[in-house]
Amino acid sequence: MIEITSWLRIDEDELVEKAARASGPGGQHVNKTSTAIELRFDVTNSPSLTDDIKARLTALGGSRMTQEGVLVLFAQGHRSQELNRQDARERLVELIRRATEKPKPRRPTKPTYSSKLKRLETKSKRSGVKTMRGRVHHDD
Repeated sequence: MIEITSWLRIDEDELVEKAARASGPGGQHVNKTSTAIELRFDVTNSPSLTDDIKARLTALGGSRMTQEGVLVLFAQGHRSQELNRQDARERLVELIRRATEKPKPRRPTKPTYSSKLKRLETKSKRSGVKTMRGRVHHDD
């Protein structure tokens, strides 16, 4: 079991890990070994998560989410497979932890009386400036 918060745990059977070859420089080592880890977590079918957490996690996942609702994390920053596995799991835990936080509801506010007056005063000044740009009429 992977502990996300004190009240939320995910079973390790829900995770699918696959080793792959890492990209980038590294010479012979990177060409011979599969040190990168691709971690898949099925968000939509997870029994551990509530519906609102699933919705927020899907939004946080962004381009890492597939059409089927699977979150895919790819870790290749380290030279060892075990460190990449830990990195991918830590990133998953952090994403889920962020999804458990409920967003603070926005309270709409009204503009103050003085800000309304200031806006109208600025508009009238600007109007006066633009009026002065009109054609000049000579009264001879």
